[in-house]
Amino acid sequence: MTVIDGESVKRDEPPPHGNIGMSTAYRYSDAVPGRAMEFRKRVLHVGAAIGAHKLAHDEVYYVLSGEGEAFSGDRTESVKAGQAIYFFAGETMGIRQKGAQPLALIISYPLATRAKN
Repeated sequence: MTVIDGESVKRDEPPPHGNIGMSTAYRYSDAVPGRAMEFRKRVLHVGAAIGAHKLAHDEVYYVLSGEGEAFSGDRTESVKAGQAIYFFAGETMGIRQKGAQPLALIISYPLATRAKN
């Protein structure tokens, strides 16, 4: 078992896949040796987005707070707190913050191979 404090893995950085705006990342799983999956919290600041990218694996995004817009292929959906978005391998997807409040997400997906750290 590994217990990780959020403050110890917190950092401000541009979101992945395009560096669109700024975000606060909580890279929980980076601190877990030999892990087989990623588990992260990312808060997209106002105007920020995780840009379009093709997935090599399924991913789940859970909306903790705020509002956003998720897209995959030619489909776009508004998302809000309490909703989960399941994206499938092979899809091109992204998600952007909308509204006045930051969009806080939990993101989880499997790794192709176990981490070595």
